[in-house]
Amino acid sequence: MSGPVIEMRGIVNRFGAQVVHDGLDMDVFEGEVFGIVGGSGSGKSVLMRTILGLQRPSAGTVKLYGRDITTLSERELRDVKRGYGVTFQHGALFSSLTVRKNIQLPMAEFFPLDEAMLDGLAALKVAMVGLPAEALDKYPAQLSGGMIKRAALARSLALDPKLLFLDEPTAGLDPIAAAGFDELLLDLQRNLELTVVMVTHDLDTIFRTCNRVGVIVDRRMIVDTVAGIVSNPHPWIQEYFHGPRARAVAHAGAPARGA
Repeated sequence: MSGPVIEMRGIVNRFGAQVVHDGLDMDVFEGEVFGIVGGSGSGKSVLMRTILGLQRPSAGTVKLYGRDITTLSERELRDVKRGYGVTFQHGALFSSLTVRKNIQLPMAEFFPLDEAMLDGLAALKVAMVGLPAEALDKYPAQLSGGMIKRAALARSLALDPKLLFLDEPTAGLDPIAAAGFDELLLDLQRNLELTVVMVTHDLDTIFRTCNRVGVIVDRRMIVDTVAGIVSNPHPWIQEYFHGPRARAVAHAGAPARGA
């Protein structure tokens, strides 16, 4: 791994009297899969929106590839957003558009491509995420939950980003489909040389895919390798990774990715 792709320093996010983050720091390095974990109300989604430039923090800096996005104009920020892909928890596909049109939407927004080129690129993205070609002309309501996740991933890759954000990518999937998504993500990350930032509560996904994990506790973030986080003495971290519903013990015999 080389230098940081994302640098966050002293992030404060508050809503009225409620302080969600208070001096949070985070670095994500090129080529890694970085997982973000935290309890309900810890501000995982708020943090993601802050990184994406969808909301400005009350204080602190957010640098993507060295540019502090908190100081950019809307036009400058639009150029930054073109360089990353995002998937949201429930797919967030446009229900009135086919998979083909969903994938083509960001392409048509940024590049003057003819219909034949758009069709070819959409077909390529669908194949990349393991969907059959016939999925191109289906609407989201005609897809299974796993297919929606993959279609959303295909759309996030439409502009060939090097930075990918995933919000609960395996939520709602059965264990087999979730494991298949994890393997797909690792293949894409390796073959496309992606840097991935992922909000997830899926411990299997964390152990299988993440190089490092950032845990939001006490309005700040504790960052370490997966193995390091599992052994961290903080009470919430211990409860999360070793509590009655955790699977950390089951993974104890296998080294975490990147450990």
